[in-house]
Amino acid sequence: MKWLIASDIHGSAKFCRLLLEAYKAEKADRLLILGDILYHGPRNNLPGEYAPKEVIAMLNAMKDEILCVRGNCDTEVDQMVLDFPIMADYAVLTVGDHMIYATHGHNYNMANIPPMKSGDVLLHGHTHIPKCVQFGDGLLYCNPGSVSIPKEDSPHSYMTLDGNELLWKSLDGKIYMTHTL
Repeated sequence: MKWLIASDIHGSAKFCRLLLEAYKAEKADRLLILGDILYHGPRNNLPGEYAPKEVIAMLNAMKDEILCVRGNCDTEVDQMVLDFPIMADYAVLTVGDHMIYATHGHNYNMANIPPMKSGDVLLHGHTHIPKCVQFGDGLLYCNPGSVSIPKEDSPHSYMTLDGNELLWKSLDGKIYMTHTL
């Protein structure tokens, strides 16, 4: 199964549209959203084409293909307009012998590690900074960056997980990082 992993759309119709174009081009089976779907948050500038109602329509149209965790900007009001669950704090995926703990990153992160063992992957967004590094006792931390409001001069980006291969890509398809689990 091929996953496209994205985070921090923050209500941008423009970047949501580009993300869904990448999803189709990747021929992914599922879209994993790591939170912060509709609201831009008080610390961020408005992203390009801020239009949460358009984002709602685009994502609801593919509700059966989305797995989502709650970000710090996601609320019960957002859940009322989205046709797929968004209120879980985390999701657990398995790839071979590896557990992937997917969360937004505002609660569980490298400073507050959830229950994990060597070989597991902590996957979260929140920082808007793409990264993939080994840490702790044989753990891997991966962040796809932000779809709409990237930080530290990083591109608008996402990750794919296909089998045991992780790729970090810009929305225009340029590969920036690969990692094999």
